[in-house]
Amino acid sequence: MAFNDLPIETLKRKIDEAQRFLSISLSISNAHTVDFYTRDVWSTFMCVSPEEVLCAISSTHDHTGAVEEKKNTTFGFCNASKKLVDISALLRAAKSHCLPGLGVCMQLEELMQNLRLIYGDTTGESSDKVLVPDEFMNCKKAHEVQAMSEVVASLAECCRVKQVIDVGSGKGYLCSYLSMRFNLQVFGIDSSSTNTHGAQERNRKLKKFSKAYRKQSRAAGNQALDSEDGSKQHSRNYNATLDPSDSDAGSSFLSMLSPNVIEDASPRVHPSQLSLEEREKRKRENLERKAREGRGNDSDNSLFSPLTSYVTAETELKTLITELEDAVLVGLHTCGDLAPSTLRMFRAKQELRAVCSVGCCYHLLSEEFDQDRQGCNSGVCGFPMSQYLKDQACFCGRNARMSACLALERVSAGGGLPMESLFYRAVLHVILQEHYDCFKSEKRVGNVYSKASSFVDYIRRALRKLDLDETKLSDADIQSYHDRYRPRMNEMVAFNMLKVTLAPCIEGLILLDRLCYLKEQENVSHSALVQLFDPLQSPRCYAVVGIKESTESTVV
Repeated sequence: MAFNDLPIETLKRKIDEAQRFLSISLSISNAHTVDFYTRDVWSTFMCVSPEEVLCAISSTHDHTGAVEEKKNTTFGFCNASKKLVDISALLRAAKSHCLPGLGVCMQLEELMQNLRLIYGDTTGESSDKVLVPDEFMNCKKAHEVQAMSEVVASLAECCRVKQVIDVGSGKGYLCSYLSMRFNLQVFGIDSSSTNTHGAQERNRKLKKFSKAYRKQSRAAGNQALDSEDGSKQHSRNYNATLDPSDSDAGSSFLSMLSPNVIEDASPRVHPSQLSLEEREKRKRENLERKAREGRGNDSDNSLFSPLTSYVTAETELKTLITELEDAVLVGLHTCGDLAPSTLRMFRAKQELRAVCSVGCCYHLLSEEFDQDRQGCNSGVCGFPMSQYLKDQACFCGRNARMSACLALERVSAGGGLPMESLFYRAVLHVILQEHYDCFKSEKRVGNVYSKASSFVDYIRRALRKLDLDETKLSDADIQSYHDRYRPRMNEMVAFNMLKVTLAPCIEGLILLDRLCYLKEQENVSHSALVQLFDPLQSPRCYAVVGIKESTESTVV
């Protein structure tokens, strides 16, 4: 039985469907919230009331199934005016053009079964239990690490490798877990030296915890030898909560760790932006690490090596990792262009046998067909990756990519949106336009809201930050703007809920492009898009998985 790949022609048809829907609806996602009132965004795009939109979105009615379109409309938009006239039609279309609706994702258990077939496990059972989402702990990071580590370990088994390279490794949580639970040699590469140092310290503490737990477990086990059956069972349960190598104990082990060592990765810094001193410091740290490994005295860090480096598809891994062998390449929530760079690196480096990449921060993704071409390094951009979408000059836009970061499941579950801060910002732009004849958008005022005690205080703080004369307006003048636009806040709420509804469709196109890129490569035999995480706990929940062709020989 072969790996159940989605045929590339089927994938291209699904991409076409997603593109057709977004060609009609993307204008909503690209509308900037701060311009909501200055450009009268609601009237520009909508021929329905805010109440109709909010009622339809909050309705328990299932917006699925084939329903006849109104005459002269497409996906709920009037063909002539391009305005939305049928909210229910748009909601149905959005549901059918996100990844679950398009039917392009492989289920996690299906992926694991395919991998077991490749590496010859005919029992149909995993050597380690793959936990379903509701069995994971509440901690977001632990949930992600445990689910991803199961897949990475299976990829390593499938490819007969013992090394893993984690790009954008941050504090090294995934690295530590892979090395200790699965006995894999892991190299964590991060562009932040602060993260690298934190990862080293964190790994040292985890090793100490692990040894202490194992010692207690052995003691408990010895005591249980002379106890009654019930006590033996209790001891076995106690042991399971302490041994991180036990497949049933992974979540318990992670739950014992202090949450204050789990931090988000810092933004990547290109070497050209570093000072000479910082570049020399990175070289020195990496050389010192290699020297320690050569002496063989650093047993605590023998399976996990944090490295500080900015990596691209052109990075020579063997210059960073002298002991490099065939390996699995991974990236957990790699920011912006680092996710596509990870896939390009996988394609280009023969020693990388498999890849598991989960991206995030789509707003930081560079686009080839962006007229400004901002953020593209050496002409290599993050979107589109596939030749199929390059040939179509596919383009999303920054506001749409920012919308793709919204979490539909969380909002639907009552997570809500920071509407008051968005409303304040939009009304600020009205004031700037009417009294200061400018927008001064190059200066950020996003953090002003958290410090403001009222709308008037917010406007005054923002004007000072923008170096504008606040004495031109009295408090009463400022408050009058709030009172004028407050009744129209429901327009902004409804419009942003539409953005949330469209978010999974934009994310879907970006991820389908990455999958298509892998399927276009001759040296990639298997590739899939898999939902790894519970979207309520981890909104960026999809992984792009690929395996090089040489591992296919063992497929039955």
